[in-house]
Amino acid sequence: MSLPLAQQKCVPCHGGLPPLTADEIAALHPQAPDWTVVERHSIPRLERVFRFKTFAQALAFTNRIGALAEEEDHHPVLVTEWGRVTVTWWTHAIKGLHQNDFIMAAKTDEAYAASTATT
Repeated sequence: MSLPLAQQKCVPCHGGLPPLTADEIAALHPQAPDWTVVERHSIPRLERVFRFKTFAQALAFTNRIGALAEEEDHHPVLVTEWGRVTVTWWTHAIKGLHQNDFIMAAKTDEAYAASTATT
């Protein structure tokens, strides 16, 4: 049995790999159930809105996800607004979803749980 997604590490993805199929996405999605698969510019992406009581909390979360992205060398789109942060993961090199995106979604969920546990 493999490790839960949040405990896995991203693997380098330099293109040339196929994006996940609909069946593979469906198999991984239960491990990131609060994320929505959205399609923009014909590219599927994982997206979730995280809510906060203040802009400062939202900004701190954005910075935490930015640091996590640097650690894993896999970077999202982060939109920070008053009281909310929208995080969108996909793999640019393959123009679609990769297991890395689900790993990072799970890690983002853990970071959110940790940030709201202290508020």
